[in-house]
Amino acid sequence: MTDEAEHIDELPDDLDMTNFVGPVTFPNNNRRRIPALIYLLLGVAAIAVSIAYKGEAVVNTGVAVAGALLAVFGLYGLIAGRTLAVDDQQAFATAGSVVGFPVGHASAQQVWRGWRSTPTWRILIYSNENPPQNRGIVLIDGVNGEIVEWFAEENPERWDPQPGA
Repeated sequence: MTDEAEHIDELPDDLDMTNFVGPVTFPNNNRRRIPALIYLLLGVAAIAVSIAYKGEAVVNTGVAVAGALLAVFGLYGLIAGRTLAVDDQQAFATAGSVVGFPVGHASAQQVWRGWRSTPTWRILIYSNENPPQNRGIVLIDGVNGEIVEWFAEENPERWDPQPGA
């Protein structure tokens, strides 16, 4: 039996960001094409097997249906695996130029929009005062860099000083 005092909860080395130095790079959306191609090939192979062994007890129509579904999903993955041409730094610059106030803190999130799963940057942005007087959100298309939509307002949040500060 192990002693609970001996157990230490730690992050694996590849997830520990305390020793990380350098910029964080978002993975490109086009790597979705690799599994999509595998699904497509497996689907075509399943359809070919169902045609080659048609009428035999080893293969039934379920193999063809599963193959067709895999092939359709693979085609969708190839269409949706569009290349991310705008990185987070370009998205920050675009967002800062549209909100109309000097930028302080900002954060980026990569999301997907529409049935084609277009990669899109969602930028949350605050003005550079302390506490920030303005805030905004900007959606930027990750493929062509165009602004999808944006909104900026006076910051309704109130950050009262902490007791003892």
